[in-house]
Amino acid sequence: MKAAVRTELTLPLRFPDGWSTTARVMSFDGLADGREHLALRLGPAARREPLVRVHSECLTGDVLGSARCDCGPQLRESVERIADAGGYLLYLRQEGRGIGLYAKLDAYALQDEGLDTYEANLALGYAEDERDYTVAAQMLEALGEPRIALLTNNPDKAGQLTSLGIEVTRLVPTAIHLSASNAGYLAAKVRHGHRALSQ
Repeated sequence: MKAAVRTELTLPLRFPDGWSTTARVMSFDGLADGREHLALRLGPAARREPLVRVHSECLTGDVLGSARCDCGPQLRESVERIADAGGYLLYLRQEGRGIGLYAKLDAYALQDEGLDTYEANLALGYAEDERDYTVAAQMLEALGEPRIALLTNNPDKAGQLTSLGIEVTRLVPTAIHLSASNAGYLAAKVRHGHRALSQ
């Protein structure tokens, strides 16, 4: 299935720490899952291998500033780095590793009882990570960007995008946003083999 850019417009961005920039924001028609995902083009004109961050929505971290995860700081870091280098932030509406907001909050309650983030998903009857990056590949194709540098610590993103026909020329790690509140969360990512957190 082919996707196409539906709407494109300029949007000023401002983060809680005061840092700001401007993005070209694009919506799409024809995405495989029918959800409303966005691409933000940032920085100088896209080069041969634009820097791309595929970021999964996290209402608690991105919007509410929760310190239980590293999503908000990763989003902030990614936007600035892409604005410097030139590229895209793909904002995918797949909350809680694809299980949805309410289920993610149910998983948080289980984490408060001692399970880690992946064990909590399994206890609720979900896979450890249900995210599918088909729409990210569709968005990149619609943008005319089949060859990218990928800003991530998650090798599964690169693997899925490669299998979907996107050439990932290199992985660019994000910083480690460690705090007392998210240390267990980050340790679970390493323990379950889903992240490379060393730089």
